[in-house]
Amino acid sequence: MSKETPKASISRRNFVKTGATAGLGATALTGLSNAELEGQSPQQAWDLTADVVIAGAGISGLSAAIEARDRGATVIIVEENNDCGGHGIVSGGNVNLGGGTSRQRAGGISDNADAVFEEWIRPDDLECRFTDRDLTRVFADMSADTFEWMIANGVRFEGTITGADQRNGPTVQWPVYEELITSYPTRKGSGLARALEKSARAKGAQILLLHKMTGLVQNPSTKMVEGLIATTGGRTLRIRGTGGVILATGGHTSNVHFRRMFDPRLTEEYQTAGMPYTAQNADGELAAMALGAALWGTASQSMEAGNWISKTAHIGCQYGYSSLWWQPDSPIFDKARASGLTGVDWQNAIMVKQNGRRFHSETDGGHDFFAACFAYSGDPNKKNGGGPIWAIFDADAVTRQEWDPTPPNVDPNGYFFSADTLAELAGRIRMPYQTLRMQGSVLQETVARYNSFVDSGSDADFGKPTPRYKIQTPPFYAAWSTPILHDSLCGLRVDTRCRVIDLQGAPIAGLYCCGEAMGGFPQHGLGRCSLFGRVAGRDAAASA
Repeated sequence: MSKETPKASISRRNFVKTGATAGLGATALTGLSNAELEGQSPQQAWDLTADVVIAGAGISGLSAAIEARDRGATVIIVEENNDCGGHGIVSGGNVNLGGGTSRQRAGGISDNADAVFEEWIRPDDLECRFTDRDLTRVFADMSADTFEWMIANGVRFEGTITGADQRNGPTVQWPVYEELITSYPTRKGSGLARALEKSARAKGAQILLLHKMTGLVQNPSTKMVEGLIATTGGRTLRIRGTGGVILATGGHTSNVHFRRMFDPRLTEEYQTAGMPYTAQNADGELAAMALGAALWGTASQSMEAGNWISKTAHIGCQYGYSSLWWQPDSPIFDKARASGLTGVDWQNAIMVKQNGRRFHSETDGGHDFFAACFAYSGDPNKKNGGGPIWAIFDADAVTRQEWDPTPPNVDPNGYFFSADTLAELAGRIRMPYQTLRMQGSVLQETVARYNSFVDSGSDADFGKPTPRYKIQTPPFYAAWSTPILHDSLCGLRVDTRCRVIDLQGAPIAGLYCCGEAMGGFPQHGLGRCSLFGRVAGRDAAASA
């Protein structure tokens, strides 16, 4: 394994190893032929070299980097975004770690690794039914240690722990840091991301922002993954990892063709939690699959439970879901465009599909609601998708909710419409995902029928509890309220060392995976990301 070398004793070989060759071919700097570079394929020239190369600077990638550095390996992280943190930095900050942590003990809670294991293989829980038992065992055995490892790396937890079982609860969280990409005060995932970033940088990990991985480099003779290709500012870099490459690229929920492998109803109108900041585009999975990698635990992605899909809490904007609210002072607000109307009381609005008809009780948010959202809405060109969902309400609802239905609260560029009549409102709904023209007469009929339910006090169609308010006072509004895709709960097959496994069941030499790109352990939250990032970093460092 390569160790840090004092400046006074840096050789030409160590100069290359430490990554000082940024932007230049290794041959140009060393004076050696390519074949003379240790372990390097003769036909390749490397721009940068480290013991471990990581694609992605989210929670899993940062955890992998810290673990590898703690074991003496040099580390380069490539990150396509302009900041670290990935999906985790805009998350609610849930950490599902137990097994006997210091906070559990302080709260008088008895827990152990065996109890964690049994909890995550329960056949009566769909979130646990399809877990890989070997990976679950690793998670159980390392859970408490990873919690303490977080603390040792600067993560400060807050809140209290009560009750007998807190492994699945959100009470164990970290404080919000000011450096969060958005100012919304409950983005607790920033506390973990910033602490891990600070630790990784302090320990010497090299983080290359605005560097997008575009492919993996596999030795044609040995079949070992020796590095990756990254692009930045119009340049292409070949970055070598002597111990391997770790894919910590996030999930696949924003890649429409990829996610439709699991559910063909998930057409392009369904957006991804965390966008437009985090692109869950399956880059890691696709790069590995090109080398023969297998997917694992795919049933978890289409299961009818868990946090796979969420009901948006911010309507009238494209990018809003239950636990993220983009604010105008965010550095990427120009991409998000609107913060949305928040705090929706669904007694103030009805939901209609793109055909202008109600389809379910607006107050529900369970599996039946999502199934109804995805159901065919009559468009012959979109047979597998349900199309957009619109919240319909009136001026009285705006008053009751104390909303300001103007930009930047709403996005009038296809995600929010208003008109003085319902017929006019239906006619104005034009946007790429609205593939079926909404008929004004249909929307009028829908609203009239709902208003009759308010008069009777009973929703005869979908059982909405005691419909309270009529939709009758102009102007009338249509606000985007389409469900949001959340976690990636399946991904690449890995073994207990986080080595990527091919379709023949054998490890792909030099290739690792962790985080949302990894399949087999479909836990919601950031605990799995950090824990398996540590596993990948540990093994890759040992292989250098």
